[in-house]
Amino acid sequence: MRVDDYVPIVGAEAIDNLRAVAEELKGRTVTNVNSTFVGGGVAELLKAIVPMMNALGLKADWKVITGDPGFFSVTKAFHNALHGTPSLITPEMLAIYEETNRRNAAEMDLSADFVFIHDPQPAMLVDFRKGGYWIWRCHIDISSPYAGVWPYLAGFVRKYDAAVVHMPEYARPDLGITQHIIPPSIDPLSEKNIDLPPEYVRDVLSKYDIDPDTPIITQVSRFDRLKDPVGVFKAYKMVKDAVGTLDVRGMFEKERYLVDVFRAVRERALVQLVLVGGSATDDPEGMKVYREVLRKSISDRNVHVLMLPPDAHREINAIQRGSTVLIQKSLKEGFGLTVTEGMWKGKPVIGGRTGGISRQIIDGETGYLVRSVTEAGEAMLHLLRNPEERVRLGIAAKEHVRKNYLVTRQVRDYLKVMAEGEKK
Repeated sequence: MRVDDYVPIVGAEAIDNLRAVAEELKGRTVTNVNSTFVGGGVAELLKAIVPMMNALGLKADWKVITGDPGFFSVTKAFHNALHGTPSLITPEMLAIYEETNRRNAAEMDLSADFVFIHDPQPAMLVDFRKGGYWIWRCHIDISSPYAGVWPYLAGFVRKYDAAVVHMPEYARPDLGITQHIIPPSIDPLSEKNIDLPPEYVRDVLSKYDIDPDTPIITQVSRFDRLKDPVGVFKAYKMVKDAVGTLDVRGMFEKERYLVDVFRAVRERALVQLVLVGGSATDDPEGMKVYREVLRKSISDRNVHVLMLPPDAHREINAIQRGSTVLIQKSLKEGFGLTVTEGMWKGKPVIGGRTGGISRQIIDGETGYLVRSVTEAGEAMLHLLRNPEERVRLGIAAKEHVRKNYLVTRQVRDYLKVMAEGEKK
């Protein structure tokens, strides 16, 4: 990685500031621990953050806690409970959690100057610390956790030197340690976010039998009930029924759809829905939700439910860029980096009014926020009908991400936390 490669995107001043903060931390060792190398936002963040820290003169590495399916079923229950979903957490489940963490602690070298432990899965590792400054990095919404799990987890978190959460609303008054507010970010130079040739975008859409000349509504996310893929499908059905009554020629003639619109009318393919996600080793529910969505949508040839490999970043990038409207109708969300990705591509994004989505999307300015299936359907239809609005929102969205949610800013914020910890 070359840090200078980000200058054309964020400007020389931002990179100079980043280097200035890193200068006093050169040579320091930094270890990150999470629960998977592939799948999910945390893994994608670390793929950018660790190399950038090394390029700035630190010595950063990344380790993954390992466990059997039973362990990840327990931590998925933790995840749901921390989002406020009532979940049964039994003594047997806690025993599995603790034994897995003890085994990993015995197998890992955690002797770094700074240790970032990401999310609940490896949180107990703090019990085995041997020096260093330990930071618990929480990537989920813990503002209203289910009471059955938070007191247990908080008992470990209080042993850290500091915690980092996405937003002020996620800070916990019952921890008694320093809490920093650092939103996550995307890497604009990653395979998932780089610019792509238009012909490649069309090729990828055609590969998955998606018509590049017919409007496309897309949600990219893990197949998780909290992402509400079924709700997205219901909203699409509302749009499909409404689009069938519109003057399609008038809707799309400004965007070169005219040549294909008669074919679309004939085949009733006036709008398409793409639900695309990947698997993650720490999410045992993903395949079950994927199959549920597939069963609901299989009778509609214009709905494409895609389970892509965890390394299909360039193809996901192409699908987002080829889409007309992007949606992330989450019911609960820590931050929602798929929203950030869509905004960076200059696309109009509809998001559930929850978590970090409501921080990224300024309603009516950088996208639309919705509370229900009906509102989601209305927003989809409005954007399909108004191409000028799509362009306006997309331009504002990309600039909002450039100023606030790129990896150079997040690494700078992390370095500041480390520099402050070193002085204590």
